[in-house]
Amino acid sequence: MKLLTKYNRVNLITTIIVMLITGFIYYQAISYILTGIKDKDLVVEEREIFDYVKLNHELPQTFESNDLQITFTPASPGSVKREFINTEYYKQFEGRHRHRRQGEYEAGRGLISSVTVGNKYFRIQIIVSKVETEDLIQLIFTITIGVILLLLVVLFLTNRLILNRLWQPFYNIMGELRLFSIADKHEIPQVNTTIDEFNELNKAVVDMAGRAKHDYDDLKAFTENASHELLTPIAVINSKLDTLIQTENFSDQQSKLLNDLYTAASRLTRLNQSLLLLVKIENKLMHDRQHLNLLDLVEEMTSQFEEIFSDKELKVTCNLNNKEIYANRYLTEILLSNLISNAIRHNYIGGEIIISLDNEGLIIQNTGDAEPLAGEKIFTRFHKSSHSEGSGLGLTISRQICESFGFKLEYFYDQGYHVFEVIF
Repeated sequence: MKLLTKYNRVNLITTIIVMLITGFIYYQAISYILTGIKDKDLVVEEREIFDYVKLNHELPQTFESNDLQITFTPASPGSVKREFINTEYYKQFEGRHRHRRQGEYEAGRGLISSVTVGNKYFRIQIIVSKVETEDLIQLIFTITIGVILLLLVVLFLTNRLILNRLWQPFYNIMGELRLFSIADKHEIPQVNTTIDEFNELNKAVVDMAGRAKHDYDDLKAFTENASHELLTPIAVINSKLDTLIQTENFSDQQSKLLNDLYTAASRLTRLNQSLLLLVKIENKLMHDRQHLNLLDLVEEMTSQFEEIFSDKELKVTCNLNNKEIYANRYLTEILLSNLISNAIRHNYIGGEIIISLDNEGLIIQNTGDAEPLAGEKIFTRFHKSSHSEGSGLGLTISRQICESFGFKLEYFYDQGYHVFEVIF
């Protein structure tokens, strides 16, 4: 979930809860105030009754109206407790047939009191209608709910529009990070924003990218310089070993030692060549490209490996279709050589290799170990199995070549076959 969505959700939920609680409190407060007003009206009516009885020594004439009802009931002395009550109020409809006593019950507010007239004790019940009060409360509550809903809509739209704009510098920084490549010359630009946090984030990202590029350039320069410096001593070692091997009168032990030295020097030569090739690919120094028929190159490469196929008794099946690519011929030959030699090296005697080529990609399958290889680790530099005699750079170079052409190189294990697929 995005931070903006999370913030909007929490903000809206919190606002709704606060509004509901506030609305309930507001409703209770308004109801309490209006009820208090009704109670004051009831007290006024009570005092008028008391004043009338004091002046006339008799009960006032009872009457009913649409808003007020007063009743007097004889009671035992001291049996009536003065209190305010919520009760029902019977409202009689006005019209031609009032004798039918047609009407309805409505909410009312009442006051129970008592009065003594002479030696008689009476219970007083004064009831006023609360319809207008409740209508006023409902009107106020409806307006309040409308204001709350309008406020929620405004908050939602404000969060969507304003917060999206506020967070736009962050998304710009994220977009630059996604496009960032340590081998690319493109620099992460400064993002213009008035928000201090995003300015600090952008500065940290730019500084980090600069340090990473600087370290990468240093490492790349070191690799390139070291490889070039190794060329001369390696050439001298190979030359001296060739001269030494051509001499005579060596014992078996000496011959074995010289052979081991020659093998190690050859591996060192291949390793140095692989490192130089990686530097050239990463620096995009091999620009020359041409239209190539990959079918011809695959057939040419398989014919070069025919003797090795025969020596290891490998069954090779080719399902090839015409496919033209725009690439560097030298690098394409290295890619095919690495993938085919890898299929041979990690195969067993009497195994099988299947090479398929169509408009979508090139697939090389080979039998071998019953367990799949270590996923993405096989494409890292110097990663190789314990029994491998390679330099550990073959698949790394293959992936770099594919990426330089805009292709993808993937590995998976399927029904006993190790599969390398170049997706065009």
